[in-house]
Amino acid sequence: MEHEYKAREVKLPPTKQTITAPTSEDLARIEEQRDWVRGHYTPEAQHKYETMENKLVLLQTILDNGWIEKSETWKLQSLGITLGDALAQELGMEWVMVEDEYGRDPALRLSGTTIVLFPLTMISKRIERGEEVIVTELFDVLCDSVRDTVRRVKNDLESQQH
Repeated sequence: MEHEYKAREVKLPPTKQTITAPTSEDLARIEEQRDWVRGHYTPEAQHKYETMENKLVLLQTILDNGWIEKSETWKLQSLGITLGDALAQELGMEWVMVEDEYGRDPALRLSGTTIVLFPLTMISKRIERGEEVIVTELFDVLCDSVRDTVRRVKNDLESQQH
């Protein structure tokens, strides 16, 4: 079955959104979710979590084996943290906290830009809708989208300077 993932740039109406560094409590919560995913490796193999490729393989293995029910939101969102870790490794992004009228959530920001991704729910929303997730395809589309956005912004800035 062919999957078509599309990253979309969402222009939301202006809302009060605050981006801050994660607190120690935020980091502990993120680490707890990361640990849950990492714990699918045997203790001797947990070092494999450190590579981007192994993170993606682990996520796909967890999904393919049906180790999470679609009602287990916390576990599904833990997969989102690991997807975020892989994106951060590949794109040089940093974990931040975004607070708005809907709450406070971890997000990834590309340093020096306003590009923000919310990986926490990228897998869970798809699973809850009954979609099959191909992790590497989702990852590639997200990376391409961020790179395209950066390229487009740079081109716009350069054309404004001429």
